[in-house]
Order: sequence, then structure tokens, then C-alpha cells
Amino acid sequence: MQHNNSRWVFCLTSVLTLILVANTATAASTPACSKSSPLHTVALLELYTSEGCDSCPPADKFVSNLYQSTGLTADQLLPLSLHVDYWDYIGWKDVFAKPAFTQRQRWLAELASSRSVYTPEMFVAGHELRNWRGDVKETVKRINQVPARADIRISLDALHGQQLSVRVDSKTEHPGKLYVALLENNLVSNVQAGENRGVSLQHDYVVREWGEPVRMMNNSANVTRQISIPVNAVRKNLAVAAFVQSDKGDVLQALSLPLCSNL
Repeated sequence: MQHNNSRWVFCLTSVLTLILVANTATAASTPACSKSSPLHTVALLELYTSEGCDSCPPADKFVSNLYQSTGLTADQLLPLSLHVDYWDYIGWKDVFAKPAFTQRQRWLAELASSRSVYTPEMFVAGHELRNWRGDVKETVKRINQVPARADIRISLDALHGQQLSVRVDSKTEHPGKLYVALLENNLVSNVQAGENRGVSLQHDYVVREWGEPVRMMNNSANVTRQISIPVNAVRKNLAVAAFVQSDKGDVLQALSLPLCSNL
């Protein structure tokens, strides 16, 4: 009887060990949080701005208050604030500016047959919107009525120190690229020089990290990246954004996912 009890204890221990291993493997393979894009098209809004431009703060504030002022939601609109670097020469270096954003703004301008870029300049779904104060809400709602031409899923897997593990999967029948970015809200700068000298500026939806876009191959793209979180970033203010854009500049779908609390 004692021998049988020992065998039973051994079997039970083995079963528990297998269950523990299986649960650990499942937990390791399950993302901390994820989100999939809706069936309709989410409008992508891009604000090109600079802390060195004295006409930009009203546009920054407008974008910060978009959800509150329009009643739109994240399932309808994804705002991005991209700081360009061509104002840095006048005395104030915008710490959020990247040459890649200037290049992207010029590319969008070329698609629109425009020879110049300026700040603040706004694009919605890849097309310039000059009367952004009055036309954003109706433009977004019109875009939302279009069935999505791409599917996107964002999965946030783990956060190790300043490295965020991100996976983005996308499918579309149109030639284009998948873009992935890290956004941050509630950023404040006390400008000490240039046109906004002495002004405290607040920014939201600022693109902090911007990876190289991935070409859609065989109607799909799968991106796994370790995104570096800026040292001074506040994690509760961060989100990952992704969008698919055709070679002609049309935004086929967009999606954002805030960092989940269990990371």
C-alpha cells in the first residue's frame, strides 16, 4: 500500500509539473494586450508642426483637443503629431523633430503636386486638409463610411526595461507599406529661444519612435520589433500606432493601442 501511494504521489507530481509547464508556455505566447482594426476605415490625421514656429501652438492645441471638441473616438480617428526639423536653424532645436518627418511631409506634398511644405500643415488619410479648423469632423466621418481596405492587429508582448516588444500583422489586397510608430501624450516643453521663446508648449500624439516601413508582400506584412522607449517617457502616456498606406498615398487603415497596465 505504501508503494502504491508513492507511485500515486509521483504521478500527481508529474501531472502538476506538465500543467505548470503548459500554463507557462501559454502565458509566454499570449500577448499582454492586443487590438484589431474595425471593418470601417479609421482616419489617419497627420499634423506637421515645430516648436520653432509661432503659428504652430494653436494647431498643436487643436489636435490635443480633437476627441473632446469633435466627439470622435479612437475607432474613428488616429492623430499623429510629427515634428519637422527645418525650423531648428532659427535658434531653438525641437527635441521631438526628426529628419524622417520632414522627408515624409515632402513626399506627401509631392503627391499633391505641391512644391512647398509649411507648418502647421495637416493631412487626413494622406491628403492635405487646409481648412482643418472647420473640416476635420466631416472629413473623418466621410472616411469612416468607407469599408476598410486593410486589416491590422497590434499585439504588445512584453516590456523589458526600455524595450517594448511589439508585433503588428496586416493584410491588404493593395500595394503599399505598413508603418509602425510609438506615440506619447502630455509632453511639455519650455521654449528658451526662437519664435516661441518664453512659451510653455504642450503636445499630444507626438511620434517618438518611427521605424522603417515594411513593404506588403503577398498581400500581407508581419512586423516584430523591439521599440526603444525614450528614457524620460511616461509609460501611461504611450501608445503604439500602425497604418497601411498605398504607394499613391491613400491610407487604407489605421489603428492605435495604448500600453496596457499589465506590461
